[in-house]
Amino acid sequence: MNFLFSAILVLGAIALVAAVILYACSKKFAVHEDPRLPLVNELLPGANCGGCGFAGCSGMADALVKGADKGSIEGLNCPVGGADVMKNVADALGMTAAEGKPKVAVVRCSGSCEIRPRTAIYDGLPTCAAQHATCAGETACGYGCLGCGDCTNVCLFDAIKINPDTMLPEVDEEKCTACGACVKACPRNIIELRPKGPKNRRVFVGCVSRDKGAAATRACKAACIGCGKCTKECKFEAITVSQNVAYIDAEKCRLCRKCADVCPTNVIHTVNFPPRKIKEEEA
Repeated sequence: MNFLFSAILVLGAIALVAAVILYACSKKFAVHEDPRLPLVNELLPGANCGGCGFAGCSGMADALVKGADKGSIEGLNCPVGGADVMKNVADALGMTAAEGKPKVAVVRCSGSCEIRPRTAIYDGLPTCAAQHATCAGETACGYGCLGCGDCTNVCLFDAIKINPDTMLPEVDEEKCTACGACVKACPRNIIELRPKGPKNRRVFVGCVSRDKGAAATRACKAACIGCGKCTKECKFEAITVSQNVAYIDAEKCRLCRKCADVCPTNVIHTVNFPPRKIKEEEA
């Protein structure tokens, strides 16, 4: 009987000491979570797409709270939620959200199967990354789309598809959230996030080839040849030619479309514009 009582007493003493140690440790090493974190995390869309630059929405929420503590959340943006979500987050943190222009992914390659003939056959891992790493692709253009669909595989919103006729990716601007996943997945860097523009109208060069004129047109009939006619026509200094390819600055472009009229290879894309009125002389 005395043995049983002693055992209970010893075990009780051990339990009491362990409880005191655990309590002390919990106080010393306690991690205090900011009460704003779950609130901000709840306001974010929960897509965890990585378009904001963080691994997921929880990382974005943490950055927003820390930014609010420093007095600014400038540069932090949720491409999926857009301006409405960022406004709600800013209100919850007592901050002012900077209004960003809506963006959409654009494909800067015009080399469809008809105008970019196949010169080789690739028989390997069916991904753009693998094909780009092992060879120039199945055509003579070493800069154009490879058509394996790495961009479609990473899109969480079903906003980009490979056209089976042209073998080029096509973006559904209604579904695109400008998360940037397709941009990161493309090994050729032909996908770019650009402002949607007023009335969703955009002008951009659908080519990234840096080959010189003759070599570029041999590989693809719709290649930019770097002739500079577009730059001479543009009155707003929105177009520059570098490494044999033209680029249009969306911030400077006034959507006049005069550059598209003078482009000899018709590689300047004009999106969502109404048909031009035909002049009487032309008619």
